[in-house]
Amino acid sequence: MSELINLQKLLCPDLLKTMQRRYKILHTIQLLEPIGRRGLSEQVALKERVVRSELDYLAQQGMIVVSAKGVLLTATGLEVITKLTPYLDDLSGFQAIEEKIKQTLKLDHVIITPGDSDQHDWVKQDLGLRAVEFLQLQLQSNQTIAVTGGTTMATAAAMMRPSIHSNGCVFVPARGGLGERVENQANTICAEMAKKMKGDYRMLYVPDPLSEETYHSIIQEPAVKDILHMINQASIVMHGIGDAFTMARRRKATAHVLDKLKSGKAVSEAFGYYFNRSGEVVYKVRTVGMQLEELSNIRTVIAIAGGKSKAEAIDSYLRQGKSNVLITDEAAAKALIKGFSL
Repeated sequence: MSELINLQKLLCPDLLKTMQRRYKILHTIQLLEPIGRRGLSEQVALKERVVRSELDYLAQQGMIVVSAKGVLLTATGLEVITKLTPYLDDLSGFQAIEEKIKQTLKLDHVIITPGDSDQHDWVKQDLGLRAVEFLQLQLQSNQTIAVTGGTTMATAAAMMRPSIHSNGCVFVPARGGLGERVENQANTICAEMAKKMKGDYRMLYVPDPLSEETYHSIIQEPAVKDILHMINQASIVMHGIGDAFTMARRRKATAHVLDKLKSGKAVSEAFGYYFNRSGEVVYKVRTVGMQLEELSNIRTVIAIAGGKSKAEAIDSYLRQGKSNVLITDEAAAKALIKGFSL
């Protein structure tokens, strides 16, 4: 395919640009529908008159429908996107970047989506969609899927859709998390994923973090024990990766903890663990749920994180080798590659 792309670039560069522009418009509609012309124009960074002209063409081809509520994708439009995505990824050179990241960080799969989620919300939604698509490829009946909280995971939940392989599947929160915004709590996210996937779910009602005394008391409760057993039996884990100090402040960490993170040169956070640039644990929050060492026993551990600002955190967390899948965006991926050469 790469040879064909090179020939097309040489012979028909304008055609490729038109195809990329129309694909971007269709893909943005898929993520944000129904969306108005003005909003679409802002999201794809094109003048409104250009967007209007392209929408007229796409409507004539039966790929979209323009209604009073906004622009909607048709089944034909969705089919075009599905078939074009691998081609456009190859055209963008993502496969070479994915392979470099996969080899450097010893991962089984790397998936890159265009854009920078620091700059555009639709990129984060695309991350969520790619995560859902990958999950559906891995899913088998009667599996347990553990998910963490956070804004990226909430976006993945919003993009979730039914699967023919989800029969008997159960979603569980990977850890407790009462105290965060409700929509970003693992309990809320796993419930939404389960409902959209037509599966089942369980809740874990414990705060995060906990004192040592409270932790040992809570894990003896029969209901908590049952959920912890289910979490440990998970076949798939989906989680985000956070910037160390952003996550610490979100959890209202004390000045003592912040000093520890600073002295330990913490860069990233996941599952309540804080890591330095080499992937070493420099601090751990006492939480009920999935522990770092337990990830080694899980077949598929999917890390979802994007944005150029997250690149160092992504690199830091993945250095310790507990996750084997990364779904990220173009900006983070290119920053990762640049960081590898330093």
